[in-house]
Amino acid sequence: MLILRCPAQLQLLEETLWKSLPTTLPVLGTVMMVARGNSAAHEVLVDSWPHFSIVLTRLRPEEHRDPKDYYTNQLAVFYRDKGALQALLGGTEAVTRARAFQMLGMQEGLEEAVQEVAGARGLKVE
Repeated sequence: MLILRCPAQLQLLEETLWKSLPTTLPVLGTVMMVARGNSAAHEVLVDSWPHFSIVLTRLRPEEHRDPKDYYTNQLAVFYRDKGALQALLGGTEAVTRARAFQMLGMQEGLEEAVQEVAGARGLKVE
């Protein structure tokens, strides 16, 4: 996963996400905040640039204080391909299993993909 920090990249991503409202809403707010100064210490990740299949927003890892606090450890996701979501959950360090987290998204299939990956790893999902 690539962390977007360049203002031009963030602006282009924001423009792209506006075109897919309302499904992009969970990530759009964070992208806008990061592009405008990031007062809340979040980061924006994509699987590739400029042709991305998934956008993930999260609190910067160094800001995590309690690994059991899934309210603070919120992730927001928008994906174009369910396979990209499963790859993100199953095989990247972008989503760590070392702490509890909450995943926000508005697309069909999100809950099923999370359940499938968690079940394969023997993890509990609430």
